[in-house]
Amino acid sequence: MPGQFEPLPGGGAAVALDEVEISIIRSLAVQLLELIGPGPAEDAGDDPLAELFAEGPSEPPSDPVLQRLFPDAYSGPEVEATSPEQVEEQRAYSAEFRRFTENDLRAGKRENALAVIRSLDALTVEGGGGGEGGASAVLKLSEEDAKQWLGALNDLRLAIGSRLDVVDEEDTDLLYRLPDEDPRKPMVMAYLWLGGLQETLVETIMQ
Repeated sequence: MPGQFEPLPGGGAAVALDEVEISIIRSLAVQLLELIGPGPAEDAGDDPLAELFAEGPSEPPSDPVLQRLFPDAYSGPEVEATSPEQVEEQRAYSAEFRRFTENDLRAGKRENALAVIRSLDALTVEGGGGGEGGASAVLKLSEEDAKQWLGALNDLRLAIGSRLDVVDEEDTDLLYRLPDEDPRKPMVMAYLWLGGLQETLVETIMQ
């Protein structure tokens, strides 16, 4: 079980995490929350109806990480414009789509990150005491919790991958060959480790 998710009888997933791993994931989830920012409910007044119909931003975020987390709906290599009019049309569609969906997307990503933090905070860490292997705990997730973890892991890897300029598989292959003295190495190790967790969690959910 160490380092990878495994299925639980009756559904769900489990993984053994040591204190350092728990601390890293929790810290990254907190940073993700700070990056995403507060949801509409946290900034809204006392009018729940106004909150329900609150509109999101129409322009893409300036931070490249947030651009990766909240991409334009009508852009990218698969969407090609052949005229300036089509470019403007795509921008208008993207702005309209973002205005009515980004708040919900942010709320969902916040809930996923919060679910990760709450489940880690609920763990009871045991062991340690100077012998081989530090203190650790077994994280057990229900099927619903596992889906939220999967969403959060994906967002964390997108965020870190954006900072590392990872665009495709070839970029990922280059990360394995970085020298130990490269200042990006700790971030690379976290990116690859989270990828392993994500992959085994996907495999567990699909069983």
